[in-house]
Amino acid sequence: MTVEGLTTIRSGYGPEKTMNRFEAEVRAKGMTIFAHIDHAAGATTAGLSLRPTDLLIFGNAKGGTPLMQSVQTIGIDLPLKALVWQDGSGDTWLSYNDPSWLVQRHGVGSESEGAISAMSTMLKALATTATTSS
Repeated sequence: MTVEGLTTIRSGYGPEKTMNRFEAEVRAKGMTIFAHIDHAAGATTAGLSLRPTDLLIFGNAKGGTPLMQSVQTIGIDLPLKALVWQDGSGDTWLSYNDPSWLVQRHGVGSESEGAISAMSTMLKALATTATTSS
């Protein structure tokens, strides 16, 4: 499954361990965790079933604010988000929006290239650490 602007990485761990590892990496990098949403738990309260689907909303004002100063509508896509989910075969995946796609979507100018490059590198490193077995 390919979705434009979405990066998806297969995890060597189950959903809970993947999210725990990702969240620990986010905290270790000094970022703020704004929300942790367990969609499967929400489904259960509605009497529905859903495979593990867990969203983490996180970020750093020093990274996101300059982008919003350039084009405020990017605020709809910030803070950053990562989704850990389990497919029908029992495989676990971690997905996140590609920062380059976000700036393209909102028409953020080239003055943000350095910040976007750093954000992309950081997200890839976080996701790789969270999903890769040692």
